[in-house]
Amino acid sequence: MELTEAFTEKRKEILSLWVERTLNSYTSPGFFKKAKDPFANPVGVNTSDALHSIYDLLLSNAEPEAYQKPLDTIVRIRAVQEITPSQAVAPLLELKWVVKQVLKSDRKTSSLLADLDNFDCEVDRIALIAFDIYTACREQVYRGRIRELKSGSYLLTDSACPSALLKEEQKSQSESN
Repeated sequence: MELTEAFTEKRKEILSLWVERTLNSYTSPGFFKKAKDPFANPVGVNTSDALHSIYDLLLSNAEPEAYQKPLDTIVRIRAVQEITPSQAVAPLLELKWVVKQVLKSDRKTSSLLADLDNFDCEVDRIALIAFDIYTACREQVYRGRIRELKSGSYLLTDSACPSALLKEEQKSQSESN
């Protein structure tokens, strides 16, 4: 059995484990895994679809430009969360671990583990593309934040509601008396 054939045969198993591990990295993995409605669960559905696309592109030896859209989908979601850059890109690199786990669990494919060098290099390459996308997304977030600060609109978006401010003021006054 060749590596490409094994990747095709084990596609469902690899993708299932990869999607599960990626969605487990979110704070509400249960919801993201269960809800299949793209309107109720855009993070889970878009992440799953993008991972499927990336896997198919890897199998077809696609050009780097072809990865832009699915990588952007995954990374853009992760760029607005309070996670580190390494956590944002980690699910892509985790594909290497997933593939090795799936291949070594089957006697027919375990001998192919030595042939994964090119695959590993390709995954590293798409992770680097994802990191570039992540950096651009974070820069976009920060530029938006700077515009808010310059325009003063942060007063409307970052301040608490008036009733909360009033309660806080009353509480501090009662504590000082």
